[in-house]
Amino acid sequence: MANPYNPLGTPAPKVPFTQPTSLFRYGEVTVWSTFNLAAGAIANSTNRLFTTPRGQVGQGFANALTIAQTSIKEGGRVPSGLAYDVFGVACEITETNGTAIQTQANLNDLVNLQRSGVLQWDFVQTAVDIAPVMLVGAGGGAFGALGNAAAQGSMSNGNGAIFMYRKSPVALPGGCTFAIQLLIGGAAAVGGVPALGSAKDVRVTLFGYYKSVIEIA
Repeated sequence: MANPYNPLGTPAPKVPFTQPTSLFRYGEVTVWSTFNLAAGAIANSTNRLFTTPRGQVGQGFANALTIAQTSIKEGGRVPSGLAYDVFGVACEITETNGTAIQTQANLNDLVNLQRSGVLQWDFVQTAVDIAPVMLVGAGGGAFGALGNAAAQGSMSNGNGAIFMYRKSPVALPGGCTFAIQLLIGGAAAVGGVPALGSAKDVRVTLFGYYKSVIEIA
């Protein structure tokens, strides 16, 4: 007589004799860092992000970085030593004083950074170009809306907030030392060199998957 609970007669699944001692946990998390560019000439400069941890002074700032500027707890390393696969990068440009980008001078600064800036991975011995800032923002360009003299709107870097790798994510093993560099080029035509009329904060955010091990024994 067939077993009513197993009519197909399939064998019982094998059960290991030992209990697992650890489990892998996966999820999504963002990691971010900010560089403060002072007003003035910025042409042909190299500005390193993800090198200064929260609570320390660096990356162009005169005061200690807070959670708004970075999530890094140790310079050049992913927090908590996680294995981290980056699938996207975002680049946000804002006024250092907290005001919106809503004047002609501020718009000129925004476009200047978009056209002159390039993001680059820095792995100590190896540097890999990511993309011009113009592309890091789902198509680039200055998007937004401005009102009248009261400036009811503001402009931002791109009509989106992320540059997708699409096929080949960048893997950052736990304990890997890395940085992202904001490279500013020079002017290729007559008319001056890249410069900022007022200080700007450039915050780069990494989107990725993490993998961690949970000990259960």
